[in-house]
Amino acid sequence: MKIIDNFLNNLEFQKIKQSILNPYFDWYYQSSKVSDNDGGQQFTHIFLNEDGKMSKYFNVLKPIFFKLKAKDIIRAKINLTHKKETIKQFEYHIDTPKKCKTAIFYLNTNNGKTLFKNNKQIDSIQNRMVIFPSNLNHTGTTHTDKNFRIVLNINYTDVDNS
Repeated sequence: MKIIDNFLNNLEFQKIKQSILNPYFDWYYQSSKVSDNDGGQQFTHIFLNEDGKMSKYFNVLKPIFFKLKAKDIIRAKINLTHKKETIKQFEYHIDTPKKCKTAIFYLNTNNGKTLFKNNKQIDSIQNRMVIFPSNLNHTGTTHTDKNFRIVLNINYTDVDNS
């Protein structure tokens, strides 16, 4: 597992953040995060799905794909959750059964976390990237300190094929 703070330079980061926080960015309501009735309502935007359908905003993420040395993007999805009164953990899961990497990129700092079954916890820090094998079970939590939490999740293979 790799944790990279200040993953993008400030100009690249601000450009991506401004594009996503634009009032015309398309967000779609989801009634759950991992499984039905898990209480994890969120808004999502799928930049690319496993069927190859691509969002008109896909190119906004090119600096991230370039820095990841991504050869093949399997899925790229962003999640926006709203502040809750308490911290709640969701169900552990893997994003895809395909042998690839998962990259989680945090667009804002908040007290939500990414948790792994091996007891590793990652704090949500703006412009932080976490990269791990896609077969690692992980989950997220709610947050209580900011109005929203925005997390980008990318499943990909890289030029090293590792």
